[in-house]
Amino acid sequence: MKVTLQTDVLTNNNRAASYNRELFEKTKTLVVNVMSSPGAGKTTLLEETLIALAGKYRIGVIEGDLATQKDADRIRALGAHAIQINTHGGCHLDARMVAAVLPEFDFDETDILFIENVGNLVCPSGYDLGQSHKVAVLSVPEGNDKISKYPTMFMRTELVLLNKIDLLPYLDFDVNMAIEDLKGINADSKLIKVSARSKEGLDEWFSWIEGAYKACVSQER
Repeated sequence: MKVTLQTDVLTNNNRAASYNRELFEKTKTLVVNVMSSPGAGKTTLLEETLIALAGKYRIGVIEGDLATQKDADRIRALGAHAIQINTHGGCHLDARMVAAVLPEFDFDETDILFIENVGNLVCPSGYDLGQSHKVAVLSVPEGNDKISKYPTMFMRTELVLLNKIDLLPYLDFDVNMAIEDLKGINADSKLIKVSARSKEGLDEWFSWIEGAYKACVSQER
């Protein structure tokens, strides 16, 4: 019965994800599902991304958290349209939750939609939201064992942002080991070293977004 229930849940999720994806593709909206453990710096990275790219792209954000509007308020303070989804104990967003708030966005006026998932290295990786791309954020203070201990997350993402590299001189973190661990799990994935505090590496992240957006709008339906 547990297997059947899980199958039913994922079937319903995937139907909603297909609906979301059809809308995003029809409107040529780049949708990036950003995942990480709590405290890795997703919201701060999104703030810096909005500051850098808001003059060039029309950006919306869906914020996922168990409770509060705090992250959405931070995004709104920068002038972006943000919708908060509170899961009230759920450890991830699912496609139906996302579908329910899509009417809050005008996709004729939205170029890029970021979905900041609930902070968790396990649950979010298994749920398709209809996104164009999945990005994982790993922070230096979390240590070198996270990629190997949580392989499902990293095998399902095509880009890893290694955040808080300004702390590398003070912490025992081996960047080369992280790159090797990632390649061993997902040879097609890429790792970009960034710091939302010092701004190091952010230009490479912004370039990745711009490339993804160009590919999105050039796709034939």
